[in-house]
Amino acid sequence: MSQNYSDAFVFFGATGDLAYKQIFPALQSLIKRGHLDMPVIGVAKSGWTVEQLRERARASLQEHGGVDAAAFEKLAARLKYVDGDYNDASTFERLRQALGDARRPLHYLAIPPSMFATVAANLARSHSARNARLVVEKPFGRDLASAQALTRVLREYFPERSIFRIDHYLGKEPVQNLLYFRFANSFLEPIWNNRYVASVQITMAENFGIQGRGKFYEEVGAIRDVIQNHMLQVVVLLAMDPPANSETESIRDEKIGVLRAMAPLDRKSVVRGQYAGYRKEPGVSSDSQVETFAAVRLRIDNWRWAGVPFCIRAGKCLPVTATEVLVTLKRPPQSVFGEIVQSHSNYYRFRLSPDIVISLGARAKVPGETMAGEEVELVARDYSVDEMPPYERLLGDALRGDSTLFNRVDAVEAAWRVVDPVLGNVTPVHEYQPNTWGPAEANEITADIGGWFDPRPAGTAQ
Repeated sequence: MSQNYSDAFVFFGATGDLAYKQIFPALQSLIKRGHLDMPVIGVAKSGWTVEQLRERARASLQEHGGVDAAAFEKLAARLKYVDGDYNDASTFERLRQALGDARRPLHYLAIPPSMFATVAANLARSHSARNARLVVEKPFGRDLASAQALTRVLREYFPERSIFRIDHYLGKEPVQNLLYFRFANSFLEPIWNNRYVASVQITMAENFGIQGRGKFYEEVGAIRDVIQNHMLQVVVLLAMDPPANSETESIRDEKIGVLRAMAPLDRKSVVRGQYAGYRKEPGVSSDSQVETFAAVRLRIDNWRWAGVPFCIRAGKCLPVTATEVLVTLKRPPQSVFGEIVQSHSNYYRFRLSPDIVISLGARAKVPGETMAGEEVELVARDYSVDEMPPYERLLGDALRGDSTLFNRVDAVEAAWRVVDPVLGNVTPVHEYQPNTWGPAEANEITADIGGWFDPRPAGTAQ
């Protein structure tokens, strides 16, 4: 491995839910691929021993992908554990001892954001931050001001190049394919602008509720949970200009260009909803105004996209679980055959989950004497398997020091500037029934572009 590669992996929150569901499976996969040959140190305050952490790792793998005997044996041999309070300096002294000869550790904070500053400060005091990298989980702040404050604190102990702000959504194969499909093909560029694109829709639907996370969701809501990060990042990949090359900063520069061109949201461009029964969930206030559904209409004020609406909706307890992008093209300038053509007849559809589809919507003549057509969909790609889970991809990149798929500080702040004006209860929350597409008021967002295009269940033709 190169000299730039990290030589130890430390994960705080080692006994927590995120480690159980994502980190242990990612570590086993990295070992299988030969990308993790270093000490793996878990840190938590649970009163556990390293043997208990190894059993936790085994249980995690049994539930999430299976145990690979050879890889798990290597993981178990590398695994160490430091038990202690994050506010206690002695915890970090023990961590420094566990690191041994490691000089370029990667510290992963799978802990609440409220503890980021405390851990970063104690890493620095124990000399564990020198030449180290720091991976922090979302949410990075609750608004623009708190994100800026958090950045100032972390930069006291880590340079910007060593801070990796993780958004697992950017590591997903279908999301990566958006970037690749756009810039690896020449046929898109001539029409990928406001001369030919009528509108863009992104739907992230989940057919389940908050699944017992009432206390967490009361502090977040749909706008903070998925729109400010996941959905805006998808918009960026769809709308960015071609980068000069594949270098990290070249790609990131084009991304920030789109974010800076986004007009901040206002009350007229947002509809919030809450599914009936949410207030009865454990941990939820009886008069909660937190949104479990949000629909927004974005405006990108640049040469390429001026006048093209970007409409996003995300919510829980909707009819299906699916994430889908629909780029609708403008109608032909003249109806040569006298047909009334629907507004969504010509489009590119990117299905991001649970299955992966790239397709083109078109019209083709139906058999017979008359010049009449029907809508058809030409599928360019259709896969159902994500070969590399996002956490494996992102942790591997962080170990190598590749920050391409991580958010730069200016991008994080630009995204908060877009949503900041509509955070909190500046707009009403409309109740909607489970298994519907949100409150009726959300239809106003797309009323002038033919309405919302509803994703169908996986494996169902459009």
